[in-house]
Amino acid sequence: MTATLHFHADPGEFLDAAGNHLAADPVLNTVVASVAHRMAARRADGIALPEDDWWLVVRDASGAVVGAGMRTAPFPPRPPFLLPMPAEAAVALARTWHERGEKVSAVNGALPAARDCAAEVARLGGGRVEVAQHTRLHELDTLVPPTPAPGALAVAGADDVDLVTAWFDAFMADADEQAGRPRGASAHATPERGELLRWIRSGRICFWTDGAGRPVHLTAANAPAFGVARVGPVYTPPEHRGRGWAGNAVAEVSRRLRAEGVRVCLFTDQANPASNRLYARLGFRPVVDMANLVVVP
Repeated sequence: MTATLHFHADPGEFLDAAGNHLAADPVLNTVVASVAHRMAARRADGIALPEDDWWLVVRDASGAVVGAGMRTAPFPPRPPFLLPMPAEAAVALARTWHERGEKVSAVNGALPAARDCAAEVARLGGGRVEVAQHTRLHELDTLVPPTPAPGALAVAGADDVDLVTAWFDAFMADADEQAGRPRGASAHATPERGELLRWIRSGRICFWTDGAGRPVHLTAANAPAFGVARVGPVYTPPEHRGRGWAGNAVAEVSRRLRAEGVRVCLFTDQANPASNRLYARLGFRPVVDMANLVVVP
């Protein structure tokens, strides 16, 4: 094999090794880059990280970085997230897990790397690969302002943590339902309270408030990594939908991020046509397709 796999336990060491590679295509690499920066900051603050987390750098025969990934998901089955890499590296990764007894039953990330890896996991351990969710990464091109809706964007405060938690909890279950899946079908975990408070204090969780100042919608964004900020989650409770609040909130959050000089991206569920249409109208353009894959007996 010409590609080699290098695992890191320290996200800072991973960024030292793979930072230039991640920065070369920061939209494509947004998930790994943003998580690595967040976890490195937590480690620097003295917060212990899970001992079984790892970060992957793939190098070719010349030593150049040609791929990356991570296993940091806090929810079962802790699916690794893979960025593009040579097919031989994706297959070798599955074999490495098998050899060291690391249980992997789901793989998320860029195609075809995630698919190649999951297929080898299934071949080695038995079972078949199924798609749990098709996702698509989009980048904002020219922002197209939506039809104005009553109300305004308001930055969430620490006193809002209970409402933020409740709406984060509801986000994935409602997204499953909107995409035609059973509620709770998608594995996920709401950040723990301390992490949500840190996110709130960063000023990057916002509400859209109605004319009376009541929160009716939530849009969040990750801190920029290599000049790219990723919007999400985007959540409107069912009783407040269809009034244009989501489009106005995402547009205003995106405008503010652009004013900071950063590029803006977000993920959509390909099975949810409503959200895909909304973001297309706002000026988001597809970048790459990704998938959440599971290996079932």
